[in-house]
Amino acid sequence: MAIDWTTAAWFLPFVLPITVWVAWSDMATMKIPNKAVLALLAVFVVVGLIALDFNEYIWRYAHFGVVLVIGFILSSVGAMGAGDAKYGAAMAPFIALYDLGLFMVLLGGVTIAAFFLHRTARRTPNIRDRFPDWESWTRREFPMGFALAPALFFYLLAGLFFG
Repeated sequence: MAIDWTTAAWFLPFVLPITVWVAWSDMATMKIPNKAVLALLAVFVVVGLIALDFNEYIWRYAHFGVVLVIGFILSSVGAMGAGDAKYGAAMAPFIALYDLGLFMVLLGGVTIAAFFLHRTARRTPNIRDRFPDWESWTRREFPMGFALAPALFFYLLAGLFFG
């Protein structure tokens, strides 16, 4: 892993509440708030200066730009939501280029688990009754923020323990 435990330790406490916010909001409203995207990016801008070598810190902005362009294209053709694209771009600087393959495998596994959990929860009366107004219960689309956010959290957690 390219992420080391000190980098993960710096980012994790700031990223965790944002990931919860994003996952919760996307399930409740099927939208990822722009404020959450900007908050995540702000964490990278500020904490990244402390957590990363300066050259690495500067290069990670390229991750943001590449994922933003790809996300914009995918959103334009209807393959992904605009909020998902923006959040993915804001997540990108946190992920070391060397770890991209690992992260994609992690994202795939988390997406499958999140999809299964969400679809099970929306068919479970006790859970659905606790959150009756959640838009994701009735929409065909999957709230991808429910997978993207925990994938970033688990990546940083892995860096904390294995980096």
